[in-house]
Amino acid sequence: MTSAERRVAREWKTIQAMFRLHCRDLHGGKEALCAGCEELRLYAERRLEKCPFAEEKPTCVKCPVHCYEAAMRERVRQVMRYAGPRMLLRHPILALLHLREERRPLSERAQKVAERLQRQG
Repeated sequence: MTSAERRVAREWKTIQAMFRLHCRDLHGGKEALCAGCEELRLYAERRLEKCPFAEEKPTCVKCPVHCYEAAMRERVRQVMRYAGPRMLLRHPILALLHLREERRPLSERAQKVAERLQRQG
């Protein structure tokens, strides 16, 4: 597995941990995610699988392409807002690696897409 593939796998592991943390604390999902959180998790999984940047993928907050529908993006944002700070206590390594990824510069490909999108609108 390449380092880029490991990075994407780690990002997926991080978002899953955030979903579990959010659902367990707010919805009482002890063993499994509630139906709403599972739906959101599946949606996020499909979006990650279809990411146009693949292994060059930036963290979603830095991504020039917003591939989530507005309502789903807001739901994921709420999960991250709740779970993000708590990740430092419950999953410190994943949290720190995610914070490090946010500091990485955009790939050339992502920068070109961002520039093109800025010119268009």
